[in-house]
Amino acid sequence: MSGLYDLPYLLVADEEGNIFEDKSLRVLAREASALRVPFLEEFIPMPEGSDLFFLKNAKAIGINPNTGKIEISTKGYAVSCFVAPAHTQLALTPWIKANKNEKFPLFAYTLVGWKKDGFYVAATRIDPDKRQDAKHFNEKRINEGIAFYRKTFPGNRLVDHLVKCAKEYKCPAARNLFMVMYEAPLPTSPACNSRCIGCISFQPTDSGFCSSQDRINFIPTPEEIAEIAVYHLTHVRDAVVSFGQGCEGEPLLVSDTIAESIKRIRKHTSEGIININTNGSSPEKMYQLIKAGLDSARISMNSFIKEQYSNYYRPLAYRFEDVIETIKLLRQHNKWVSINYFVFPGYTNDPEEIVELEKAIQELRFNMIQWRNFNIDPDVFSGNLTLEFNKKIQLPLFYHIRSIKKKYPWLYHGYFNPPQSIIRKYLK
Repeated sequence: MSGLYDLPYLLVADEEGNIFEDKSLRVLAREASALRVPFLEEFIPMPEGSDLFFLKNAKAIGINPNTGKIEISTKGYAVSCFVAPAHTQLALTPWIKANKNEKFPLFAYTLVGWKKDGFYVAATRIDPDKRQDAKHFNEKRINEGIAFYRKTFPGNRLVDHLVKCAKEYKCPAARNLFMVMYEAPLPTSPACNSRCIGCISFQPTDSGFCSSQDRINFIPTPEEIAEIAVYHLTHVRDAVVSFGQGCEGEPLLVSDTIAESIKRIRKHTSEGIININTNGSSPEKMYQLIKAGLDSARISMNSFIKEQYSNYYRPLAYRFEDVIETIKLLRQHNKWVSINYFVFPGYTNDPEEIVELEKAIQELRFNMIQWRNFNIDPDVFSGNLTLEFNKKIQLPLFYHIRSIKKKYPWLYHGYFNPPQSIIRKYLK
């Protein structure tokens, strides 16, 4: 049991939310609905910009280093971490809910513990890009940028929408827009053709979840979109502008508006990358955007297993096969394709999922995996936790990511949509 003493202490919280360590227990890693002992190399100091939160209706679970047995802490509530952007979680926080039917908010519940010099999380920095690092943002510059955009583009409804994103939701993409840096968001679609269980911008009143932000409630005109995009692309080195954001539905549903926007943008500048973040549900609409001048696409996937995909996305009027055809179409036209791969420990590294991911890499030849954290209550997605160790032989997630990198050295890995300098290098 000696190695257990090297693990971080279990974190707990009191009724007021004060967080402290339970020195009688060490952390345990949750994968899907089972537990395992974490590896020391899975932990890094908690990155700046991460958020700690406690779960008032859930008991913390750890391992007793003296006995090696699983124990429920009697000293407080479970504590978890929403890890900063550019980082991929490697293990989930375990808990036991007082009410098994309660649904926790749409966060990514990353395992966190305490060592003598601070908080440690089970995560890895997957992308060196600093575009969303907390220390990068400057409130004075953001406010100056908002004033400039409102003065320069009066009456532009999209500017007003993005101001709310930057100020109320602290959206990093919107904040970068007003700092005139990196990647700018171009939300366009109020509607969606998926009914994702964990949608952050729309939830039915009977879902039990609360959406994290309000969805855009209008379709911007091509003029409104183009004037924001052109300014960004012509004033930012290695700029990216992206349709398809967390505050909207599916952008392919307004492909006519986006196609016209792209044409207008490209009449003014050939600089930078025009990207779309999408569910990839319509090859025909994607082809319309390719013809208009689209440079890259990020296709969101929780799984390359059809049943798993459909159970989460619950698609309307499209099929899993349509998404695969869209990826093929983009690659046929030599467009950069990133897979927005929702990382959920216990599923992402499930042996069957690993096989299907590798098949997809080999057959579809997409360019990048964005290893992004899955924002969902693990109990909803995988069932309530069982207080036993995982008996299933499974490759730990950090080894899985390392293996994929080694097997497919041509595949790019990260968290963000890459700029032109990276795309040109890898598309040669």
